Amino acid sequence: MALEVLDGGWLTTVQDLGRPGYERYGIPLSGAMDFLALRVANCLVGNPPGAAGLEITLAGPTLAATEPCLVAVTGADLAFQVDGREMPMWMSVFVRRGSVISFGGRRRGCRAYLAVAGGIEVPPVLGSRSTYLPGRFGGLDGRALRPGDRLPIGPVSGHLPERAGRKPPPHLIPAWDDCPTVRAVPGPQDDHFPPEGLETFFGSEYRVLPISDRMGYRLEGPPVASRRAEVISDGVPPGAVQVPPDGQPLVMMADHQTTGGYPKIAVVIMADLPRLAQCVPGESRVRFRAVSVTEAQYAYREMMGALEQWERTRAE
Repeated sequence: MALEVLDGGWLTTVQDLGRPGYERYGIPLSGAMDFLALRVANCLVGNPPGAAGLEITLAGPTLAATEPCLVAVTGADLAFQVDGREMPMWMSVFVRRGSVISFGGRRRGCRAYLAVAGGIEVPPVLGSRSTYLPGRFGGLDGRALRPGDRLPIGPVSGHLPERAGRKPPPHLIPAWDDCPTVRAVPGPQDDHFPPEGLETFFGSEYRVLPISDRMGYRLEGPPVASRRAEVISDGVPPGAVQVPPDGQPLVMMADHQTTGGYPKIAVVIMADLPRLAQCVPGESRVRFRAVSVTEAQYAYREMMGALEQWERTRAE
C-alpha cells in the first residue's frame, strides 16, 4: 500500500519524532517542528507515537490513495480535502482506494501533519525516518516530496472504516495566536547581557522574518544590547535564543546546528515550541515571557501527561 504524490506542495517532508543521541556528532534532532500535532495525528489512526507522517508547510500536497487507508490531519488548518470535499481536522478519516487527498489553502498556522494508519515506512537513518534537508538524508532521499513519489505505508490490521471519526479531547487541540507569547528560561548566558538588554528582549515584540525555516527563526525588532558579541562555541538545544552582533535574536528550531558561538539569552520551553512552530514566516509576531526552570518542567510534564494519558486510553 502506498500514497502516490501528484503534487508535492510548497514543502512537504517525512518526519517522525527525530533522531536523539547524535548531536555529539553534529547531527541535529530534526523531526516534527510541532511534535504535539504529529503525536495526536498518529494516535488518531492507531499508530505508535513515533511513527512517521508528513509535515506540510503552508501549501499542501496532492496525494492519491492506491489502497483504502485511514488518515488524520492535525496542526495548521490548510483546508484538508478528500476528492474535493472538505474534511474535518483533528479527526480520523477513512479514504477509499483511488481517492485524492488535497488541501485548499492556508487559513491558520504554518504546519499541518498527516498521519496514515501503518505509518510511512521509508528506510530509517540513524534510527529515524525524519528528513534532514541540510544533510540530504532521511525521509524520502533526504528531500521534500515531488510529483511521482510513492510513499510506502506499513501494514495495518482491523477494519479501517470502523476506526474513522475518532477525535482527541478538546484540551489537546491548541488555540493558536498570530502573535503568541512564548515562555523562555533566561540563560544559559544571560549574564552576557546588561539589564537593559534583558528588558528589551522580554519586553518587546518581534516579527518572524521570511527567511526563517526549520533550522531557525530569524526575528526582527528592537536590538538586544549585549556585553559580548561572541562566546566559545558550545552546545545549542532546541529553542535556544542566540543574539548575534546585530542584536536581532535567532531561535533554534528542529534542524538547528548543534553548536554555536553567539551568546544565548534564553531557551524557549519545550511546551511552547509547538506554538512557535506554527508562526508564519513573514507574518507572525512573537513575544517572550521569562519563566523559571521549575515552571518550564511543570508545563512540559502537564502537557505530556495529558497527551500520554489519552494515548493509553486509545491503545486499550
